[in-house]
Amino acid sequence: MADNFKSLKAKKFLSMLSDRQARFESGKAELTEISDNAMALAKALHPKRQYLKIESITERGEDCRSYTLVPDGERTEKLAYFSAGKYLTVFETIEGMPVTRAYSISSSPAEALEGKYVLTVKLVEGGLVSRFIFDNWEIGRAVEVSAPSGNFEYQPLRDAEKVICVAGGSGITPFISMAKAICDGDEDFELTLLYGSRNYKTVLFAQELAELEKKCDKIKVINVISDSKVRVKKADEKGFITAELIKKHAPENEPYSVFICGPQQMYDFLDGELGKLNIEKKYIRHEMFGEFRNPASQEDYPAGVPEKVTVKVKVQDKTYTVEGNSADSLMQTLEKNGIAVPARCRSGECGFCHSHLLSGKVYVPKSMEYRRLADYKFGCIHPCCSFPLTDIEMEVPAAK
Repeated sequence: MADNFKSLKAKKFLSMLSDRQARFESGKAELTEISDNAMALAKALHPKRQYLKIESITERGEDCRSYTLVPDGERTEKLAYFSAGKYLTVFETIEGMPVTRAYSISSSPAEALEGKYVLTVKLVEGGLVSRFIFDNWEIGRAVEVSAPSGNFEYQPLRDAEKVICVAGGSGITPFISMAKAICDGDEDFELTLLYGSRNYKTVLFAQELAELEKKCDKIKVINVISDSKVRVKKADEKGFITAELIKKHAPENEPYSVFICGPQQMYDFLDGELGKLNIEKKYIRHEMFGEFRNPASQEDYPAGVPEKVTVKVKVQDKTYTVEGNSADSLMQTLEKNGIAVPARCRSGECGFCHSHLLSGKVYVPKSMEYRRLADYKFGCIHPCCSFPLTDIEMEVPAAK
């Protein structure tokens, strides 16, 4: 009798083991499927590279063009989705030297689902990459870009429901994307655009802005014309974008965010103006629009910096020693000497060029200082916005 009981107990235990193993295998398969789906989604949203081609080119004045990019259909079939305000890093090779530049996406997120991005490029005097693009980008040309990146996007938990967007020149590009997203229902906030231009001929996307304003009551466009000889339209303003002008068009007795995108001179001026408005810091958003130039123009730039410096850099198992100019960022110096550096935003924000400073001193503009406390402790810098004050020895990761 006892033996029969033990036998039945053993069979029941073995049955439980078998059932448990079956459930384990089933769960493992389910987890594998979930993991595979998550990996596929991550790859679709954050590809290392996207391989595109130029479908069309739109002239926007003498020195500005919009390029419509679509998947090449072979290595890239679908575009990565994005939130309005993101940028793409363009990868090019100029005279054998790999270079990168970040350009804000001026198309809407909905257009990405339709299979196209639009990048608007302004020709910069003395600019290496913009000149190359103007001379070489034509319909059908292959273009390699990154996934959409950046933090210059509307965030409901952080930003106010009403936003004053301040743009200068080609700094209009991320705001075009935001306005389109609002019209499409992909974003939900009120956008008042103060767009600074010399005259009406230099206003980019003038027709598109007028159509978006007419289409959606959450969008208001005010052109701010600086040329004193130009007679402005009734709905527009004359002069420069000041604290007084921002306050004039901002909501009363309720919070509002200020988003700024434009040339360096505009940032330098507005940083002082915004201090007059007592806006909570979290409500002020800057887009790092291109590389910083002329560091010596900053009030905190030290005196007695030599014009020429020596930069010794280690990249994996190779070491290079080159001559540089203290007016150039370390990234610019390395690139000018044919040394490829990992780069994305070129504005100190993304951290992609994170490197080690082994010896020497650098100057970092306050507006581009995104390093953490640990970076200071362990001697880490972002070469894209670090300007040499002395001879430098550094170690950078290999370009990806």
